[in-house]
Amino acid sequence: MSQLANFEAFSRRHLGPNAKQQKQMLQFLGVESLGQLIDQAVPSRILMNRALKLEDEQTETQALEDLRIVAQKNRVFKSYIGMGYSDCITPAVIQRNILENPGWYTQYTPYQAEIAQGRLEALLNFQTMVMDLTAMEITNASLLDEATAAAEAMYLCRALKGSASNTAFFVSDQCHPQTIAVVQTRAKPLGVRVIVGDAATFNFGEQVFGCLVQYPATDGSIESYAEMTKKCHDAGALMVVAADILSLALLTPPGEWGADVVVGSTQRLGVPMGFGGPHAAYFATRDAHKRLMPGRLVGVSKDVDGKPAIRLALQTREQHIRRDKATSNICTAQVLLAIMASMYAVYHGPDGLRYIAQRIHRLTAALALELKVLGFEVSNSTFFDSLKVKHAKVKASDFLALAEKSEINLRAFTDGSIGIAVDEATTEADLFKLLKVLAGAVGSIAPTKLNVSGVPDYVAIPLAARRTSAFLTHPVFNTHHSETEMLRYIFKLQNKDLSLAHSMIPLGSCTMKLNATTEMLPVTWAEFSKMHPFAPESQTVGYREMLTRLEADLSEVTGFAGVSLQPNAGSQGEYTGLLVIRAYQESLGQGHRDVCLIPKSAHGTNPASATLAGMKVVVVDCDAQGNVDLTDLRNKEKEHESQLSALMVTYPSTHGVFEE
Repeated sequence: MSQLANFEAFSRRHLGPNAKQQKQMLQFLGVESLGQLIDQAVPSRILMNRALKLEDEQTETQALEDLRIVAQKNRVFKSYIGMGYSDCITPAVIQRNILENPGWYTQYTPYQAEIAQGRLEALLNFQTMVMDLTAMEITNASLLDEATAAAEAMYLCRALKGSASNTAFFVSDQCHPQTIAVVQTRAKPLGVRVIVGDAATFNFGEQVFGCLVQYPATDGSIESYAEMTKKCHDAGALMVVAADILSLALLTPPGEWGADVVVGSTQRLGVPMGFGGPHAAYFATRDAHKRLMPGRLVGVSKDVDGKPAIRLALQTREQHIRRDKATSNICTAQVLLAIMASMYAVYHGPDGLRYIAQRIHRLTAALALELKVLGFEVSNSTFFDSLKVKHAKVKASDFLALAEKSEINLRAFTDGSIGIAVDEATTEADLFKLLKVLAGAVGSIAPTKLNVSGVPDYVAIPLAARRTSAFLTHPVFNTHHSETEMLRYIFKLQNKDLSLAHSMIPLGSCTMKLNATTEMLPVTWAEFSKMHPFAPESQTVGYREMLTRLEADLSEVTGFAGVSLQPNAGSQGEYTGLLVIRAYQESLGQGHRDVCLIPKSAHGTNPASATLAGMKVVVVDCDAQGNVDLTDLRNKEKEHESQLSALMVTYPSTHGVFEE
């Protein structure tokens, strides 16, 4: 490589150490080259002896130009698809000073409370926001997404109420389809029978330990679940509610009508859709269940001087997760996205959230009135922001095709109806455009005016479902409503943290945030950030090309024939891999294999993941340095050979050792 090319190299800017510094480090270690160091550190039997077949190296400028070409292959239409994903407006003060700020996105995971007080306060705000909106007693510092949060709720219900004769979990057919699918997938390894059906007619004579409902339902309707909750409790089961967090500014919170667990996504609180993630989910429950709650919990304590301090509470949720006795394998949080959502609530406050929710509701109600004039049947008379409609003269597929020609995406229901979900970013002009398309499809004339201002508050929300309780009453949500006040608050918290903006972080972890600025810039490009996860494939060509290229690179690096990008955390990757192993063995008629060997030195999520995959964990001894006792490993293999399903190891080990 020429001197100029070396100067432009991405690695030179990103990694830091120059040739002189590398030489000093190598001399200190007593080796002449990085190659010699690798030969000494990595056993020759496991050292790769070929060059990786990867794409050519690019400079930062070239990488951005390449990605811009890929991004332009995406086509971002106005999406009314809904299904738990909504376009929103990220306040500029939050986008520029949190999402795009290395003082917030480069920190190590906040295990060291003394250098993470800023983030911990922001996460405490997140927990307070969720508790207030759901009216629950305790919540965690976020989970990965709504569907997996619902599955985690099922795990909690099973741990509290499940038994050998009580193995069923009821899921309303009015839950979002992806949530139903994830719950079914997570239930199977544990022998849980998922019953999907009509919540209004379900007979709790079934042996169920819990049930899950959507609030509002996936078709937009607002149902009263108070009576169902009573029946659920009378049958000895627990009630789980997947709730739209913004709707709770207007709707009676589930905690007030007896829900035991409330889960959902905070994406619509200022976090871009981003083709489905990452987003921060929430998980709220009763205080009595806190020791079975998954994920991370932030609490208030006192420091050595007796002053208030914030820390991570309940260490069984963290590195000390209860291994094979754990009821969850999640020991982390979606910190950056949870902070964005909490800052959205801080910036807007209770009045702002209520105003945004009411505006969305009024737009939806005005749209419903005009659709009825055009001859549409609106299936749901109650709603917050979503409508399910059909027309006697036109098929749903025709509506979808015509709408797509006008760069509009609608939802298709299996019964021939279409779904229309309004969001914070929807304008009256957007709805005029939509009505013009729909009017043309049915041979009518589109309206020239929407009577949004004339729509009463709560017009389509039943009286019993209207919120009367206060929320976000803490001063933090009632102080920082100007940009200047918000800016100062953000930087006040930022200055309580140690990030790469302050110094190198003297800890190693798979959760280190070492993404270069060049890699972070495209996150906020509209072609990526505004893409709905269920947009038609013809609109997501760039996203799918990028993912395909990543899969190819990961296959080359790992040596595997195929790669899944579905897991959204390391623990979920473990779990997915174990499910793949079990499915493969079942395909060979060896479904009885259920023993997983795991070294004693492994991270706690390893045995937790195996347990959730329906496996029996057998621990393999290790020495004081974390090296696997190979004699004990061979003995355990022999002892369990007829039932052995998998050996799960960390590579390198948790102590940084390569083992053959």
